[in-house]
Amino acid sequence: MQSRFAGALVDMDGTLYRGDTPIEGAAAAIETLRDAGVAVQFLTNNPTKSPENYVRKLAGMDIDAEPTDVVTAGVVTADYLHREHDGETLFVVGEPDLKEVLSASGLALTDDPAATDVVVLSLDTGLDYDLFTRVLRAVDADTPIVATNPDRTKPGTDGILPSAGLVVGAVEGMTGRGPDVVAGKPSEVAARFALDRLGVASDECLLVGDRLDTDIEMGERVGTTTVLVRTGVTDDETLADSAIEPDYVVDSIADIARVVEAEDEEKPAD
Repeated sequence: MQSRFAGALVDMDGTLYRGDTPIEGAAAAIETLRDAGVAVQFLTNNPTKSPENYVRKLAGMDIDAEPTDVVTAGVVTADYLHREHDGETLFVVGEPDLKEVLSASGLALTDDPAATDVVVLSLDTGLDYDLFTRVLRAVDADTPIVATNPDRTKPGTDGILPSAGLVVGAVEGMTGRGPDVVAGKPSEVAARFALDRLGVASDECLLVGDRLDTDIEMGERVGTTTVLVRTGVTDDETLADSAIEPDYVVDSIADIARVVEAEDEEKPAD
């Protein structure tokens, strides 16, 4: 049976896996969507891996994907920088995979504060005093600051881990300036990029994720049907206190068939 949904944007960290541990039933859930005619695109705010590396990670969890099926905050950031800062030189705080994504797209990177046109902030697990010193010297009153994503934390195999918010907060504390643009979820920059690549209208799209302030908020902004899973960072207390209200709350993505069936039962007859 064909679903009323033409596509689904599916978060990864906390939705399909925690760290290196797959969520039980995740692979079957993706097959359920595809069998119902729903095109699946994987959308993550974690830019520390390239799409190719995410494809390998998913394959190890029995989920088939192509690099074009994976949209990371790094991919969205590269697209934004090409549109808004083409030809400018970037000072990037981030993991090697992010730098590779940006440079492979044709953007110019530098480690020299004096040669910097734009500062890009993301999670960097190799932070040290020298790096922060160079960032401080790269940022003046007119230097654009672009963050890949706003997440303070991310789910790990053994618990919650720091994310890009660690770097963004530290730089704001040094310079008194936050990012001028955040490219990843929940921005419309990320939503429109992902929907355009998926090729579906927002009202025909399902968005599945574990975070209220990124996944579900983005879905609300652009009009997708939103599904919050309980396998990531959002607990019942956070959900109860939030002004952001998902359309559905499920224990895990393994329950996605129930959501699709409920929506299809409400579909008007032709």
